[in-house]
Amino acid sequence: MSPLLNIGLGGGCHWCTEGVFASLKGIEKVDQGWISATDLPEKLSEAIIIHFNPEIISLHDILEIHLLTHSSSSSHRMRQKYRSAVYVFGEDQYAKAGRILSHFGEMRHEKLVTELLYFHTFKKNIPEFTDYFFTRPDALFCKRYIHPKLTLLNEKFGGHLNLKKLKKHGIQIPEK
Repeated sequence: MSPLLNIGLGGGCHWCTEGVFASLKGIEKVDQGWISATDLPEKLSEAIIIHFNPEIISLHDILEIHLLTHSSSSSHRMRQKYRSAVYVFGEDQYAKAGRILSHFGEMRHEKLVTELLYFHTFKKNIPEFTDYFFTRPDALFCKRYIHPKLTLLNEKFGGHLNLKKLKKHGIQIPEK
């Protein structure tokens, strides 16, 4: 088994980002909270750090799912709190993620606002607000924002969804 890799992702609300990535095969752990980058170490924004097995899910698929499940081409007034970003942990990961993001940027007809940044600091959220989706799958917030993202993922990346985990928590995703 390959050693787990880490990458940070920011986009929308960290409850949504955490819920999406905690629902995927190959994601062994999700830390949810706030991340800062080396260019702005004092500026924290909502994000997650995922610990993933690259033999099960590739960085390419992780970044494609990330871009698909948040406003990666929208520069809105809440962008400071919800920075669209990929936080990397080294030069090799920076180069690989840069190539992947560039590829997706060329394929889309919209300019990506997603930033590629070096990770600096992580501040974990308090326990009562972590694993939000799996501890409250029937909450209105989850039904309104996370369930539709998982339905979209099932249509485009069904093989990556951990349907067994979702079922265990009573979460039904419409068949594709």
